[in-house]
Amino acid sequence: MLMQTYEAAATLTVGVDAMRNERKRTSSRLRWLTGIAVVGGNAINEAAVDVYIEDFYVARFRNTAAGVVGVTIPDDMVAVGPHAIPPGAAISAIIQTAPTVSPLIIRVEGN
Repeated sequence: MLMQTYEAAATLTVGVDAMRNERKRTSSRLRWLTGIAVVGGNAINEAAVDVYIEDFYVARFRNTAAGVVGVTIPDDMVAVGPHAIPPGAAISAIIQTAPTVSPLIIRVEGN
């Protein structure tokens, strides 16, 4: 796992980068993005998140599980890439459709 964020619905408004406070959103080494999981929210497909590596658009992801969830499971993971994350490049998860009630977990997989 490269990083994971767990944030309350109230702070995830449209246009907010859900990874803005994650220490590992940048690194001094080359990394590879291989999967994204988005879970939580009030209903399945309620929340939408656009993932970027700097200005490279990876894809839009929607929450695959609803309610207050504590962990992501392998079934939640959507395979992507692999996409190279150059040294110093930031990973962003921009909220496009905000969750209404429950927190959202966004997990970024890779190496």
